[in-house]
Order: sequence, then structure tokens, then C-alpha cells
Amino acid sequence: MRKQHGFSLIELLIVVAIILVIAAIAIPNLMRSRIAANEASAVGSLRALNTAEATYNLTYNNSFTCTLSDLGPPSGGALASSSAAGLIDASLASGIKSGYTFSAGTCTTSSGGIISLYQWLADPSAPGTSGSRHFCTTDTFTIKVDPNSSSNCLTIGSPVG
Repeated sequence: MRKQHGFSLIELLIVVAIILVIAAIAIPNLMRSRIAANEASAVGSLRALNTAEATYNLTYNNSFTCTLSDLGPPSGGALASSSAAGLIDASLASGIKSGYTFSAGTCTTSSGGIISLYQWLADPSAPGTSGSRHFCTTDTFTIKVDPNSSSNCLTIGSPVG
């Protein structure tokens, strides 16, 4: 009788089945971890926007801004100005960061053209995949969360701990 070398087809199929079972258990946990990381990043980005707005307000004529590019870095080595203050990084200034899209909500402009109230909204770029909750913040520096919509977040959202 000749001695066999290697693995039989049944043995290989059993190993593949075990790997698939482990993957079926691990992948959903990995996706939940990714969503949690994206949501934490969105909250951190809104905190950065609040800090940038406070600095912008002190630096530029007691006015806020409702344009991400105004808070973003100047291009080509130019000096910071009210249209590119350099207070947030370029990825956040682009409006999309870590699976979330950032946009301005309602901004209130006073008679002198000064923006006295601002709102920033953060919505998942791919709901259910990149994030499942919507976040918002205002000039009160409170960050709120709503599972359905960032526009409702301002009125019925609950504060983020």
C-alpha cells in the first residue's frame, strides 16, 4: 500500500467551513466597530467645528461662518484670512470625513452682515454602513444626536454625553 501525502478533499472542505463560520461571526462585529468609530469621529469633528467657530468669531469681527472652506486651510502657502482661516484640517473642510458628510444648517445674519448664529449638521454618507445616527451642533456648543435626521436633531435631538 502506498502512503498518501497531503489532505483529502473532505479535510479541506471542513477547514474552509470552519473559516467561513469564524468570518460570519467576526464581520458583523467589525462593521459595528467601524460604525462606532465613524460616529465618534463625527462627534469629534463637530467639537472641532465648535472650537474653530469660537476662534473665528474672536478673530474676524465677532462673526461666525457657515462655510467649511472659511474655516479650512489657506491654499498654496497663503496667509490665513476670513475666507481660509486655517482652523480645521483639509479633510473636514472638504465636507466629508470618516464616513460622514458635514454641512451648514440655518445661519442667522444680523443687519450688519455678521453671522450671529450657526448650525453644523453631520449625516452618514452611507446610512447603515458608515453610520446610523445623525449629529448636529449650534452656537451653544451643544452636540446633539438623532437616529433619524440631522435637521430634527436641533429640536428633538438628545445631547451627546
